Amino acid sequence: MAEQALVQVRVDKQLKQEVTEIYESLGMDLPTAVRMFFTRSKMVRGLPFDTTLPENVITRSEAVNAFDELRRQAADVPEMTLEEINAEIKEVRAERKGDH
Repeated sequence: MAEQALVQVRVDKQLKQEVTEIYESLGMDLPTAVRMFFTRSKMVRGLPFDTTLPENVITRSEAVNAFDELRRQAADVPEMTLEEINAEIKEVRAERKGDH
């Protein structure tokens, strides 16, 4: 076996717990997953996944403005009764089943 080296990384505790649970559900432990990441990085001579920025980046204020606009538009929508909502759900389910 090749000479071993220790790799230490600091990560958010919650993130570590979440990914550890994912790997365990796949039947492996965290060190095995890290070794797989390293091995794949060596094979592709880079990161083993795409690393691109999204084309459409919006600022927080743009997102808040868009949300506020949607709320304004929704304010004009008339209220539905529970019976109307249930009837609409029933109609959509019937269409999905091909009964309509």
